Amino acid sequence: MSAIPGEYRKVAEHLFPKGSFFRSGKPDLKPAAEFAKALGIGVEYQRVFSLDKKNSELLTFLEHFENNLDLLIRKTWVEKSDENRKDALQDKISPFMDLIEKGDFSRAVDEFGVIMDELSYLLFGPQRDQKDFTEYTFRIDAQMGLFWWYGSKLACKEFSEKNDTLDDKVLWAILLIGLCYLTNF
Repeated sequence: MSAIPGEYRKVAEHLFPKGSFFRSGKPDLKPAAEFAKALGIGVEYQRVFSLDKKNSELLTFLEHFENNLDLLIRKTWVEKSDENRKDALQDKISPFMDLIEKGDFSRAVDEFGVIMDELSYLLFGPQRDQKDFTEYTFRIDAQMGLFWWYGSKLACKEFSEKNDTLDDKVLWAILLIGLCYLTNF
C-alpha cells in the first residue's frame, strides 16, 4: 500500500482491506462506489450498477465495453515477439463476456484479473513486472495508477482464492469498476 498516494490510500484500503477482502455478513457495496468515484467514474458506475441485468442499457454498455477493450488491444503497439500475447488476449474477450452474461461473477472476476494482467503487459511491457510498477503508474496519472493497482489486486492469487465466497452483488460491484473505467479509457 505504500506506493499509493495518501489521498487514495483510504479508499483503496476499504475496497481491499488487509487480511480479508470484505467484511462478513451483509454485503457492503459502499467501498466499491467510493473507489469508482476516486477513479473519476462514480456517476457512470452508479448508473450502470442500478440497471437490471437484462436491461437494454446494460447490454449496450457491455457492448461498448467489449468494443473499447477490443480496440484498445488491437491499437496497442507491441514488439513482434508479443503479437501472440496480443492475439491470445483478444481471444479471451468473448468467453469473458459470456461469463458476465451468465452471471458467473466469481469466474468473471478471475478472468478479468487475467485480462488486466495481460493488458498491463501489452501497455507497459516488462515494466509491469517491476516492483515499482504501481508507483510508476501513479507518476503517469494518479487515477490510472489507482486503476492498475486495482487490476493487480484482481489478478492476485489471494483474491482469486477468496472471491468465490463473496456475494454476487459484491463481485458485480468489483467487476463493474474495471468495466466502467475501461469503457471510458
